[in-house]
Amino acid sequence: MKFIFYRLELAVFLSGAIVMIFELVGSRILGPYLGTSIFVWTSLIGIILGSLSLGYYFGGRIADKQPKMSILSFIIFLSALSIGIILLIKDPLLHFFVANISSIRVNSIFVSLILFLPTSVLLGMVSPYAAKIRMVNLTHSGSVIGNLYALSTAGSIFGTFLSGFYLIPLFGTNLLLLILAIVLLLISLLLSFELKHIKAIALIVFLGSLILQNNVHAFLEQKGFIDIDTPYNRIWIYNYQSQNTQRPIKIMQINNENHSSMFLDSDELVNEYTKYYHLARHFYPDFQTTLMLGGAGYSFPKDFLLHYEKQQTIDVVEIDPEVTELAKQYFDLKENPRLTIYHEDGRVYLNRTLNKYDVIFGDAFSSHYSLPYQLTTKEAVEKKFDILNKDGVVILNIISSIQGEKGEFLRAEYATYKSVFPQVYLFPVNHPTDGYKVQNIILVALKSKESPNLDSNDPVLKEYLDHLWEKEIQIDVPVLTDDHTPVEYYIYKTI
Repeated sequence: MKFIFYRLELAVFLSGAIVMIFELVGSRILGPYLGTSIFVWTSLIGIILGSLSLGYYFGGRIADKQPKMSILSFIIFLSALSIGIILLIKDPLLHFFVANISSIRVNSIFVSLILFLPTSVLLGMVSPYAAKIRMVNLTHSGSVIGNLYALSTAGSIFGTFLSGFYLIPLFGTNLLLLILAIVLLLISLLLSFELKHIKAIALIVFLGSLILQNNVHAFLEQKGFIDIDTPYNRIWIYNYQSQNTQRPIKIMQINNENHSSMFLDSDELVNEYTKYYHLARHFYPDFQTTLMLGGAGYSFPKDFLLHYEKQQTIDVVEIDPEVTELAKQYFDLKENPRLTIYHEDGRVYLNRTLNKYDVIFGDAFSSHYSLPYQLTTKEAVEKKFDILNKDGVVILNIISSIQGEKGEFLRAEYATYKSVFPQVYLFPVNHPTDGYKVQNIILVALKSKESPNLDSNDPVLKEYLDHLWEKEIQIDVPVLTDDHTPVEYYIYKTI
């Protein structure tokens, strides 16, 4: 009986841990295709919680009819197989939904249902089923149930910290899914040797897949495709040939967004909007110290170091240290005394820094077109104002339209900056006269109250300045604050 006791306890604890590991890995499965917005997390958490509830219900019902160790073993065996199926179908399924349905809400709900419901239901069945098997003495049924559910919860806590701090960064998404499937198969075998030949075959298949996965990963790296999980992001790096220019480009994709691009045949900036950061030398010709929020592949910081004088410096705040290491490895980022890198959240840096700057560049994104909400609020903008020197400038990249429903986020951010800075200007990058077009829009906020010259003898700067939006900007949305920041609600309308 003691052996049975410990087998059940171990199964319940590990199942609880795997539930949370599975949920966190789920975000990395969805991230490259759907992003990591609040809509995606809401769908993922809601579907898994609902599935666990179904599992508790059906697990209890089945256990009342047939409380056998072999059936519990089979349930766990099925959960292992379901994870194996996820590995096979996740990418084709996500490709299909993204290609055919534009709504992130719809995609995240239906993909979560298909991918995560079966496994979560099966894992949810483990605790009530184990409790029924353990209730030999019904006078202590309360303590039996309490102990097992406490153990399951302890396993979930353990799995949460283990996956977030170690497993996901160490193994990555696909490898970790295989490991979860193998662990579940081993638990199934430990509980019962019935169907041992089928379970052994499944175990061999998963172990073979584990070896194959490593070989495939190495092969893809040789071909220039990098797939890496960090504590913050899932990152893809790959090369492709631009259809417009027929030039080779290296891409850094973080979750589902292109965060950096680099030509492989020149130092020229790929993305047009990054060139607008050079407006700094128009609005503050003698600037010396600059700050950039958001590093990724460090496209503009590299360009800055290449084109500006040695006394002009740039500090970059990038939350993910591994992104910086990847930029050094794949995007030609070099150590430079004029470049200082801080690895922390941009808002945290703004709150604590004692440094003063002439220019602040903003290019931090979280998911889809969304800026990290904590950087969009009036309180964050006030921090920027405070650390700017006299006549300092903020130059911020936003993806939005200006007019219409798709421009609500832009207008909210414009209103927020106008509530702090005396002068704010907008420069649509690709379609300067089309206010309804979703595009890169450069927001320039000036600390000075003096009206600037909006013309230039420099033909390059003049081209950028000619994109100035001169029509009235309707302020029909409230200023963003730490208390109320519906950024992702606005962004959802933009997509």
